[in-house]
Amino acid sequence: MLTRLSVPGVALGALITAAPALASVPSLVEPAWLADRLDQDDVAILDVRSPIDDGNRVAFSEGHIPGAVDAGYTRHPWRAEQEGVTGQLPPVEQLEGLIEGFGVDNADTVVIVPAGTGATDFGSAARVYWTFKALGHEQVTILNGGYQGWLEAGHGTADGAVSVAPGEFNADLQTDMIVTTADVEQADDRGLQLIDARPAEFFEGDRQHPGARVAGTIPGAINLPHEDFIRQEEVWRFDPASVNSAIDADTLTEGRRPVSFCNTGHWATTTWFALSEVRGIDDVGLYDGSMVAWTASESRPVDVAKRGLARILEFFGG
Repeated sequence: MLTRLSVPGVALGALITAAPALASVPSLVEPAWLADRLDQDDVAILDVRSPIDDGNRVAFSEGHIPGAVDAGYTRHPWRAEQEGVTGQLPPVEQLEGLIEGFGVDNADTVVIVPAGTGATDFGSAARVYWTFKALGHEQVTILNGGYQGWLEAGHGTADGAVSVAPGEFNADLQTDMIVTTADVEQADDRGLQLIDARPAEFFEGDRQHPGARVAGTIPGAINLPHEDFIRQEEVWRFDPASVNSAIDADTLTEGRRPVSFCNTGHWATTTWFALSEVRGIDDVGLYDGSMVAWTASESRPVDVAKRGLARILEFFGG
């Protein structure tokens, strides 16, 4: 990682000297872990706070973790529209340029900092985490509790704008991580287990994304809502213990590859993170296009039976 530079008049601490490369990094780290490594020049801190879940209530310029770069999730092209479908993985060369602009090198350990203000906010960090993994970058982690967790732990902050010297980042796209609509159309033949990461009202067909043609879910999918893995105390945090309680012996079908999806591939990354990075299940896939892509054509079936069943049970008080 190249040296971070402060805007004139903004003090961000002394220049960082070289430090030994970090060992393999866990998928989630706590504020104390990061506080011990702020002076290491191979640690790149990406602050992805955004208006999602009111995550920008403290603007980056008003307070951020020392050494962090403003990589706001909704202000930067972490996702793009592809073939009329929103929220897709952008072209690799565009992502390489984006990441280099944040001063990130291939040798860096990337620490992603959400706001810590909600479950959808955590999904922003999970999506950026998944993006790095899909680009072949293994040294990446999420600061659990995000910026609010950093404040709660009593650690110091910096303010003002931050500029960085460009990094050098070359991707190695892991195409096997990305599940396409064609793959999902052949889910049975390809041994896929489809996992709908949306809240129950979407799964049951009582709500739909404005970009989806119809409500409902992909036939055969099970529901593992993304928010079930996030708990709120003083701040919103990913709860590793929730993974085992949500995924028991009967949840997943042995021999089938889990594939997470949602509306546009945002919430789905939290469930992907729970299955792949926390539970340690091999070869978990992400259907990037999700329901917006699936419902774009009337030729693809959508399961709306759950909606009718839910309403019947509600009518009878079930």
